[in-house]
Amino acid sequence: MATFQLTAQQVAEYHQKGYLIVRNFLTQDEVQKLHGIAIEDDAMRKHSFDLNDQSGKKTKLALWYKPGNDAYGLLTKSNRMINSVHHLLDGEAPVCHFHSKLMQKEPKVGGAWEWHQDYGYWYKNEFLFPEQMMSVMIAITDANKENGCLQVIEGTHKMGRVEHGFAGEQVGASQHYVDLALKTMPLVYVELKAGDALFFHSNILHRSEANTSEHSRWSLISVYNRSSNVPYNEPSGHSIIPVEAVPDEALLQWQTTGLGDNADFLEKEKDEALK
Repeated sequence: MATFQLTAQQVAEYHQKGYLIVRNFLTQDEVQKLHGIAIEDDAMRKHSFDLNDQSGKKTKLALWYKPGNDAYGLLTKSNRMINSVHHLLDGEAPVCHFHSKLMQKEPKVGGAWEWHQDYGYWYKNEFLFPEQMMSVMIAITDANKENGCLQVIEGTHKMGRVEHGFAGEQVGASQHYVDLALKTMPLVYVELKAGDALFFHSNILHRSEANTSEHSRWSLISVYNRSSNVPYNEPSGHSIIPVEAVPDEALLQWQTTGLGDNADFLEKEKDEALK
């Protein structure tokens, strides 16, 4: 398998816009394996919980800190992920995995996410350098306007962190600054096919609407951090442990099962990563 490498143009686009879409980041065989495991994974089901939006609609998610040798862990630790993140983040310290989550927006009932910056949450964990943090979303199913795809306000990563407060069971950005941003910068609907990847900056403003379609929207979001960006209020400790990368072909070729309980799942009552 050829080694995946972002181009200089893609790196420049990420820094200009605050996000980067990479089409066909995964093969269809890889997507099918991830989707099948997610549906059948008892640990994923047991540790998933609902978050309500302001209308009462629910988004189900499972969040874990420790990437193992299950299919999702192998993707999270793959060379293509780690090398891409390394080229996009500021600094040269090793890349670490903070957490991953499987987002499950079911047909007709999947809820919205309010406008927010991820660093609006992680600031509370006392990470000091947002330029050394980012998220990677992998579309497990197609994402479009009908099923509540992600929306971003292009360029808002350059605004710095804005104030956040509660909106339902979620944390949302100051609506005043969101409105100003929408007057100034483009709103983009990030429509993805299964297997596409979205790399996005920790300070870009983003949201998603409820899933009113007949089709599920499932996505994996993995969060990365430089080992030099030490948090002072984050008890899991995983965010400063360098990732030992695995070959890209491991996802299909290695013997894998679903997530185990040793993945260090977040339980809703201990939910500090989302508040």
